[in-house]
Amino acid sequence: MTATVDLCALGLPVGDDEMALAQACAAGDRQAMARLYAQFHSRVYRLTWRMVGGAEAEELAHDVFLRVFRSLSRFRGEAALSTWIYRLTVNICLSFLAKRRRRRRLDDNRIDQPRCIEPREANPWLRDKLEQAISRLPDGYRAVLVLHDVEGLRHPEIAKILGCRVGTSKSQLHKARTRMRQLLNETSCANV
Repeated sequence: MTATVDLCALGLPVGDDEMALAQACAAGDRQAMARLYAQFHSRVYRLTWRMVGGAEAEELAHDVFLRVFRSLSRFRGEAALSTWIYRLTVNICLSFLAKRRRRRRLDDNRIDQPRCIEPREANPWLRDKLEQAISRLPDGYRAVLVLHDVEGLRHPEIAKILGCRVGTSKSQLHKARTRMRQLLNETSCANV
């Protein structure tokens, strides 16, 4: 999957169309809100789904848009609207994951519910193993891996979204891929 180059994420000014859309949404224009939702919903949902799992993804995607519409008045156009929305999405997902970890620590006897997995791949066994491995990655590794390898974003945009340096994004991706290989090898060895 490839993403288009987002010039705004590389430090260039936001286009008039994006700024006008953001301002119209901030002013309460329902048609503009519907347009923004239609434009970004699938990307936001995919990101939340890969970061937290299928069961909570739709609810978190809705939370993202609630936050987007409440916060658009503070959007200054220093980055692309897509970068700003991705950053909100990642922050909401990381916050959710931290809360989930705290809940799990409080309830050690909790039985995990089976995760909903959307059937898209030809090999459901492989998809399940990949999703399990991704879910076991530390949150920061998972964010970079999903943004780069799944969503197709480039390191400059990922760095803006996560609030880090480009080199940190590259380093985290390398570590995430290394950890994924280890996790997948553990799974393969356990099934032999």
